[in-house]
Amino acid sequence: MHARLHYTGVAMRRLPALTVPKRAALCAALAAIGLLAGRSEAAGAARVLVLDLDTIVHPLTREIVAEGLRQAGEAGDEAVVLQMNTPGGLLDPTNEIVQEILASKVPVIAYVTPSGGHAASAGFIILVSADVAAMAPGTNTGAAQPVLAWGGEIKGPMKQKVENDTAASLRAVTDQRGRNSELAVEAVLESKSFTEQDALEANLIDLIAQDVHDLLAQLDGRTVVRFDGTEQTLDLSGAQLYTYAPNLRQRALLPLINPSLALLVLVLGLAGVYIEFTNPGLIFPGVLGGILMIVGLMALSLLPINIAGVALILLALGFFVLEAVTPVNGILAAGGVVAMVMGIVILVDTDVPELQIGWVPAIGITLPFAAISVFLLQLAIRSFRYKVVTGSEAMVGEIGEARTALEPGGTVFVHGELWSARAGSAVPAGQKVRVVSVDGMKLEVEPHESLPERGTAS
Repeated sequence: MHARLHYTGVAMRRLPALTVPKRAALCAALAAIGLLAGRSEAAGAARVLVLDLDTIVHPLTREIVAEGLRQAGEAGDEAVVLQMNTPGGLLDPTNEIVQEILASKVPVIAYVTPSGGHAASAGFIILVSADVAAMAPGTNTGAAQPVLAWGGEIKGPMKQKVENDTAASLRAVTDQRGRNSELAVEAVLESKSFTEQDALEANLIDLIAQDVHDLLAQLDGRTVVRFDGTEQTLDLSGAQLYTYAPNLRQRALLPLINPSLALLVLVLGLAGVYIEFTNPGLIFPGVLGGILMIVGLMALSLLPINIAGVALILLALGFFVLEAVTPVNGILAAGGVVAMVMGIVILVDTDVPELQIGWVPAIGITLPFAAISVFLLQLAIRSFRYKVVTGSEAMVGEIGEARTALEPGGTVFVHGELWSARAGSAVPAGQKVRVVSVDGMKLEVEPHESLPERGTAS
């Protein structure tokens, strides 16, 4: 005991005294070690990407989901939470989203939220195709009636073919996921809907969660069977959530998926280009109009377009031009208005109500555009037809007086000014002359008396 104490005492006495600079260096080193340990712990925490699908399923949402899953796979995220609140959408983009989910490198958790939201039609197909399907209290899903990406009502043998194909694809996925494929097929063929409790009891979803944090807490430590049969245990304790950030193109086009807004942007672009065409040199209307036209066309290109609607709109534009060129008491303009309204209403060829353009927006867009286009075009045409009243060209036809003899050149007094002139034949001084043409700063004239008098024979 004494020896141990003695040894310790000797050891303590042999410790060198720390100077102030050395103490500061030691503190800095300890702080750096603590910071690195904190960073290491943060770097080891699981990351979960949150993707919002709170709109209609269309080609742009498919692009966003595909890009988000790709980013999560490259970053090695633990999972992706696909938050859904959608009325449905188009069939082709839905099938492509399902394919992206099945091929995803990280587990996909489809979560219907918030309370009061739903995942109808296409949303139901995406929900039951995910690695984990979950819903918030007070949500519903189902009614997965298919709608073709090129739009139109599906009838007869085509309807049965599309529904059976969709049902078969959904059965294959839900069987592999271990979910109730029979009930999932009924949602497609009979448009059945389910509350979150119904879906849980029927084995269509895996759990009910209050919010995304409750969702991750329930899934922490759970083993998920991927579509290819591999198993993955989710480590979601202290997971860091981050949201997918759309790129500039996606942010610009996403609000314009509303076809009425996209068409309005396109029409405003046409109006800007039209104003620049009829009033050359303004520049700004043409530049802004060109940008709006491109943005509007890009947005509409993401939607199923009816060729008949495009043809009616082009026909209406032709009627507006003809009305301005050859006015016929508004008949052509009225026909153009009718054709344009009908073309706008049927332009987006789909049965999805959220992707259709109603009569009120169609009329609201058509009437101002028709009035402005016909009025401006008439002004432009009249300006081209008017005789030039300024500059040297305005002197053609004017009557003047020869101040010197024109043999053939000389000087004439026209329009209050002296001009160098040339005549085809000799003209004595003091005789009236008429301006025939202007060649730079010299006038071509002819004797005024050589013209026949009104009411007399030549």
